[in-house]
Amino acid sequence: MEEEQAALRELQAKVETELIHKKKVEKEMGVVQDPDTDVADQADKEEVDARYIFVGNVDYECTPEEIQQHFVSCGTVNRIVVRTDKFGKPRGYAFVEFVEEESVHEALLLNGSELHGRQLKVKGKRTNIPGMNQRRADPCLCSQGHAPCEAVMGMKQQRADPCLCFQG
Repeated sequence: MEEEQAALRELQAKVETELIHKKKVEKEMGVVQDPDTDVADQADKEEVDARYIFVGNVDYECTPEEIQQHFVSCGTVNRIVVRTDKFGKPRGYAFVEFVEEESVHEALLLNGSELHGRQLKVKGKRTNIPGMNQRRADPCLCSQGHAPCEAVMGMKQQRADPCLCFQG
């Protein structure tokens, strides 16, 4: 069983590597994709991501099998991806894919549950949209919750600290 799981992980890693290589080659060659295909691809990504959860605050010593055991009560786990850095050390979070979308709702109820003495953060996986930037254009850097200058007074950002509390 463990040999099969190792072989499956190795095959999945190989496929992911080949897809990344293919995208790089297409980008270098200037291959233009059909916009209708992009919309379909985005819909497919959203459908797949609806079966995934993000699990944060995972102990570095935790194995994928232990994570699977933790979420087995929610439904059938299809795949677990524990993210690692370039040296192969765990980054402290994982993604869990379920066979059915309903299992995600059950898994979200385990937010705050403990595994290896750590309180897990369980959220639905978000779908990345290319070109979308998550940062605010004019953030308040003082962390006091003040409104940015542009939002309050229509002022354009003149400094690196656009918060009104730094104006004087």
